[in-house]
Amino acid sequence: MLEHPIEGINLSSATLQDELGTGPTLVVFLRHLGCIFCREMVRDVRSAIEADSAYPPVLFFYQGTVADGREFFARYFPGARAVADLDRKFYAAAGVRQAPVVQLLSPRLMISAVRATVKGNTQRIGRVTGDPMTMPAVMVFQHGQIIWQHEFKHAGDHPQFATIPEIIRRAASPETPH
Repeated sequence: MLEHPIEGINLSSATLQDELGTGPTLVVFLRHLGCIFCREMVRDVRSAIEADSAYPPVLFFYQGTVADGREFFARYFPGARAVADLDRKFYAAAGVRQAPVVQLLSPRLMISAVRATVKGNTQRIGRVTGDPMTMPAVMVFQHGQIIWQHEFKHAGDHPQFATIPEIIRRAASPETPH
């Protein structure tokens, strides 16, 4: 899958392997582009990058066309590198899972929606591209391997993105258990 050609926005390479490089890269699989948590996640990653010069490169994946990505990222993170994956082949290869229907009624999901709204994200659902039941996924790749990933409890859950550089330092340390 790493040799597979990719399309998207702000990409410098034609294959996923070249785009990932050899150093650590934060890989973020977004839900559908109309999702409040998707907007929150992109903004949180952007803020973390702006606050820490040691932040690793980031590569987003989204369920949409290149044009969908241009429109979305122009609004929320113009410089972002993002791979268009409307048919979800990269989502499947990474093991990104579906949300159980019961999750839509979870109090934790509702609390997360309030959190996202307070942070300035609109609560309305935007135009859905792709499968709206797709969960997000966040992982760090290095040398073609996943060295860390966040275990999502629900669609509104996400890691503290500001801690990613420290997570990478710990993952790279031979004396620290993973």
